Amino acid sequence: MALISDGRFIEDDWRRLADEEALPKSGKAVVSFSRLEHALAHLPGGVSLGVNVPNTTDPAALVPALSRLGLIEIAFPAFADGRGFSLARLVRRAGFTGELRASGRLLADQYAHALGCGFDTVEIPDDLAERQDESQWRAARAAYSRTYQRGYVAAGSILDARRKAAAK
Repeated sequence: MALISDGRFIEDDWRRLADEEALPKSGKAVVSFSRLEHALAHLPGGVSLGVNVPNTTDPAALVPALSRLGLIEIAFPAFADGRGFSLARLVRRAGFTGELRASGRLLADQYAHALGCGFDTVEIPDDLAERQDESQWRAARAAYSRTYQRGYVAAGSILDARRKAAAK
């Protein structure tokens, strides 16, 4: 899997654990949503915890754990399934400030929207990374300086810019 941050391919320092795998004593570990409650109850002190959730997850189910999570990874099973974008906005509105990662079959064309919804990183399968190299992700990140949607990464929305200009 290739991890993209700020339009560049980077190394992933999070380790995914299988459901039967023991929690590590240190480092950064990602568990499945079904294992989250157990991991929170038995988490060793030196471990940063992340969770992988389906895009159908009720955001209210994550709220009690938000302050203890360093990463929420939202699954995108297909590029045409946009439910993960909605979930990301709801998780950010609920107060999550850690890394929010889109994971799955996203395209570079969806990158600006993902950032606007609150995602920090995007993880794609290697076959997609071969077809859409780093230059395409950088270009997608730079394609829009402002958006209509009030995002979490952009410098402000088009509406905000218009209101500022009208106030002068």
